[in-house]
Amino acid sequence: MTTPDLYPDAPVPIRPDILAEQMRAWRHIASAGSWFTGAERLAVAAETRAARTCALCASRKAALSPNAVDGGHDHSPSGAKLPAALIEVVHRVTTDPARLSKSWHDGVMADGLDAERYVEAVGVAVHTISLDTFAAGLGLPPRPLPAAQPGAPSGYRPKSAKMAAAWVPLISPGNEDGAEINLYGGMMGAYIQQALTLVPDEQRSWFSLCGAQYMAGSQMRDFSTEPRAITHAQIEFVAGRISALNECRY
Repeated sequence: MTTPDLYPDAPVPIRPDILAEQMRAWRHIASAGSWFTGAERLAVAAETRAARTCALCASRKAALSPNAVDGGHDHSPSGAKLPAALIEVVHRVTTDPARLSKSWHDGVMADGLDAERYVEAVGVAVHTISLDTFAAGLGLPPRPLPAAQPGAPSGYRPKSAKMAAAWVPLISPGNEDGAEINLYGGMMGAYIQQALTLVPDEQRSWFSLCGAQYMAGSQMRDFSTEPRAITHAQIEFVAGRISALNECRY
């Protein structure tokens, strides 16, 4: 996958910074992370897409409680190699995130998943959802997944990640050190910025992608200039409406 090939079918021009950032994000997904190989990360991306047409996920979404519906997930060919607990996480995060609960989280942990892989899988899923949603906004199908890159997971776990108010360890603002000293880039470290910090590269990559497709953190608080073709107020109106449609609790 190369930049000129990313959107040959685009109906409108796409900003060069978005194209460059999306290419970086696809390389990130296809490369070995902290806890998964590139092939495993691409399997998570494929499962993120498979969740959208999964019969079990649709039934659970329509039910008063997702816990009332049993069954197995419809998974992608590559997803068949992933542990069942990991497939459950990717499908639920993709299709019904507003109704995740602590008991559900504890259940997938008891099924053999650890916090580090849980967070990395969520990171890959939200990257994939963001990239696919961008394509859908252009009226285009999801882009083909890139080839897996060689390499082994680093096994890196930041020492400053601790249990706080979340379900998983994270790096709270004021506790950054070492390689994570600039993790929040001078921002306040809102909860959404803290969520992926157990796997810092997922947090960094996710917010870099958000900066291109939405706006950078420094721009969010700068109301003296308008960084986009529409105003801050218009951006927040659209973002708020989409959040409501997606049942975004944040």
